[in-house]
This record gives sequence, structure tokens and C-alpha cells, in this order.
Amino acid sequence: MSKNGLRRRATAFGSAGALVTATLIAGAVTAPAANAAPAGGHPSAHGSDREARGAAVAAARAARAGVDWQDCAADWDLPKPIQCGYVKVPLDYAKPYGKQIELAVDRVGSTGTRSERQGALVYNPGGPGGSGLRFPARVTGENAVWAKTAKAYDFVGFDPRGVGHSAPISCADPQEFVKAPKADPVPGSEADKRAQRKLAREYAEGCSERSGEMLPHMTTPNTARDLDVIRAALGEKKLNYLGVSYGTYLGAVYGTLFPGHVRRMVVDSVVNPSRDKIWYQANLDQDVAFEGRWKDWQDWVAEHDAAYHLGDTRAEVQDQWLKLRAAAAKEPLGGVVGPAELISFFQSAPYYDSAWAPTAEIFSKYVAGDTRALVDAAAPDLSDTAGNASAENGNAVYTAVECTDAKWPANWRTWDRDNTRLHRDHPFMTWANAWMNLPCATWPAKQQTPLNVKTGKGLPPVLIVQSERDAATPYAGAVELHQRFKGSRLITERDAGSHGVTGLVNSCVNDRVDGYLLTGKLDAEDVTCAPHATPTP
Repeated sequence: MSKNGLRRRATAFGSAGALVTATLIAGAVTAPAANAAPAGGHPSAHGSDREARGAAVAAARAARAGVDWQDCAADWDLPKPIQCGYVKVPLDYAKPYGKQIELAVDRVGSTGTRSERQGALVYNPGGPGGSGLRFPARVTGENAVWAKTAKAYDFVGFDPRGVGHSAPISCADPQEFVKAPKADPVPGSEADKRAQRKLAREYAEGCSERSGEMLPHMTTPNTARDLDVIRAALGEKKLNYLGVSYGTYLGAVYGTLFPGHVRRMVVDSVVNPSRDKIWYQANLDQDVAFEGRWKDWQDWVAEHDAAYHLGDTRAEVQDQWLKLRAAAAKEPLGGVVGPAELISFFQSAPYYDSAWAPTAEIFSKYVAGDTRALVDAAAPDLSDTAGNASAENGNAVYTAVECTDAKWPANWRTWDRDNTRLHRDHPFMTWANAWMNLPCATWPAKQQTPLNVKTGKGLPPVLIVQSERDAATPYAGAVELHQRFKGSRLITERDAGSHGVTGLVNSCVNDRVDGYLLTGKLDAEDVTCAPHATPTP
């Protein structure tokens, strides 16, 4: 669940953004029989036996076809030696010989010797709606954190179904999508709520009008099936996988549907996989966690009042925030930044420690009288046509997957009751998050029952990594997956809250991730690591 990177419906709905920021091995995979379920799979766990058989058919077909690797198209902005290609998958796994869609994949080869090479490491960054195509750039950019793993693995990214270059879906005109209504997400009246409900209903209708054929098939189990087809196309007998944020739920579903196809799996910043959480309750839990991490940032800002002059207590920093919100609600800053845009910008701080200092600096400039810096940072860029199309697409996929994956309350009274109560003590994100997800209340496609995530035959030990105070994916989610995946190990980064731990510099975490991916070995018990370095102004 990665809201920040795509800055999703901040402008269209007055919300905060989205829940939110893998190749070839020698030899061919042995293709499963066309009429067999995937090895170690649970064909009736989600969907029908027909879908399980369809996934096996598609994987066998992909294993024979492989990937026609080429230099990436110039407008993909993926420099050599990264290569790109496509993998065909069924739109509907119950009809494997029916309509096919193409999934964009890319790779960069391992940097070590032939004897060091262990295959492909496939990556998903989250979302739903995030593209993984930038993952191979971690090698070309000489990322020190991943240097050891890069010696052993080709790094492979992909655009999930509906995303980017993989049969992209849409729910609204991209330019209209990013125009700022400057509405305050916190409703001041019943009329405000009715207006937001109307926007949410219209957005759901737009998804049906623009992407109706795709919507019933935009689910996490289908993306997990796609992942297995990609595995086969890469020539991999078993999958090595790194998933972050929503990518952890994708990994959990894959591990449940295809336990015998997993070789090594790292999941980082974990979505709670309980059926009771996917997805309505997970978003309410997120609102509570965001409030806690927002306060952590305010405490840090107060500790550095000499640098930022925003107050030397949390209460004083919060007072400055409320003044800023009130000013933007009265008159949008620069004519384009209202409370919705402010939340979209400021939520970076609860998401990532790396945003603490830049966010505080821009806030400090505003209080000192420089409004321009904040407007430049928070306003939508209407001239960025490609970026706006990407943002609209990402938001459409986020909405489609979460709304189709699970049943959501259809009764507005439920939403109103739960979010009104939660807002009293957790006001930073609650209503913004509610409006973002409200299209699910009137969703035009059939809503499914979430998969029962569990250990299946052949599933190897999984490595789970989680910071203790993560706002986007609260810590309880890691504990839940740890309990469901028997034999897994949990690494906890104590007193930390950045979303996405494996990309940070913390030797206690980095060494164990490297060790697991390189040798398969895990600690005998769960591990608690000290936090990574605290940001400095």
C-alpha cells in the first residue's frame, strides 16, 4: 500500500493520495501439464479449478515462448544495459485461450561470475498500481545496499496488469484528474459529504466506462497468477521475489496459491493479510498509524527548532500546521494549493524519514514568509502530460484492485460512523483516506472474497522485514503474516517508521537480507535491529 509515490487522488477527490512507492536462468522450466493445477497450489483457494488450470496452461505456454529481450524503448527511460520485453497472460484465467494481454518486463544481468549466479529476483514495489520497471536501475546506478545480491541475481521488474505498459486502465481524463479542486477533505457539513459521495460515485462510473472489460479481472490473485507466468517465461523453476508494501500482499497471495514454486521470498513493510483487514479495515488501521508517525515527525521538528523555527514542542508544530491548513482552506495558496494538496505533500514525512528534513525546510520557509517553495512542491503540474497520465493510471489500478479484491460496505452510514469516530483522535489522514476509497462503495464490478493466506505444501521459509512504527503498513500486519507463514522469520527495525526497510542503510537488516538471498539461511529466531540513522537537518 503505497500512497505517496503516485500522489493519487489528491486533486480529484480532495484526498491524500494512494495506499500508498526478476531474469533468465540457463535451461528451460519443466512445463506443467496443461490440465494440471500448479505444483503445490491450492486450486480452489480463490476462484475456480478452471483458473488454476488456466494458470498452468499460461505458464506452460510462457515457458515455451520465453521473453524476446530487446533494448528498451527510448520513452521508457531505462538506460542500457537494461533490456525490455513482454509476457502474454490471459485476461481471464478461467479462459486461458481467450483474450490475452501483454505484461511489460525488464531485466539487468547479474554482476558476478557464472558460478555466483542464482537466477532472477523479481520485484514489486507496491501500490496497487506501482511499476517495478525501475528495479534493474539499482544495479546500473551502483546501489551499494544491493551490490552483493546483484552479483547473484538478474534484477527483474514488471508492470502489473493494468499498470503503465501492461494493458493500462483508466478511470478519468488525466488532465482533469490532476486539476485541483482545493476542497478540504475534512467535511464541515452534510453538504460536503454529499459532494464527496457524488465525486466517488462518478469516479467508479468512470472506471466502468473507460475500463469495464478489465475491472472484474483486476485482482491480487490474478496478478499472482501473472507473476507465476512471468516466472515461467524467465525460465525459472522457482521464484525469487522481493515485495514491498502492497507487494507483500502480492507475495503472500502468490505463496498461498503457488507454495511449491517459491525459492526465496523477502517481504518488506507488510500489508496485514487477514481477510478481516482486506481492504476496508486495513485503511482504517492505516489512519491510526499515520497519526502516530505524523507525531513522530513533529517531535523531530520540535527537537530541531533552531533549524526550522516551527516550535520547540509537538503542540507548537501542530499549531503551525493547523494555521497553514486554515489559510489554504480560506484561500488556496498561489491559487492552486488547498488542504487536499497540503496533505498530499506533507504525508511524505510520515511515510519516509528521508522526507523529514525537506518537508520541514519547505514548511519553515512558508512560516518565514516564502510561500513559493510550498506552492512549487505541492501544486499539480498541469504541463506534465506523461506524469499526469501515470498518476491517473496508478490511481485507477489502486482503486480497481482494492475495490475488486474484497467486499466493501455499501451503506454510507457505516463509512460515516467509522470515519467520524476515527477522525476525532486521528485527524491527519482519516477523511482524506475515506474519500479516496469511497468508490468501492458503489463499485461496478463483482467484489470477491479475499484469499485465506496460509502455509502450503512446499513453501520455504520466508523473510519478513518491518519497521515498528510504519504508517502505511502497520506493524501488526508483519506479525499476522509471520503467524500464517510457518517457518518464516521476522526482522523488526525498532523505534523506526520508514516505509520500505530493505532499501535503507542498516547493516543489521542489510546483512540478513543479503545472507538469506545468497544462502537461504535465516536466524534461528526472530531478530530486532536498532533503527537506522536518524535524519539531520
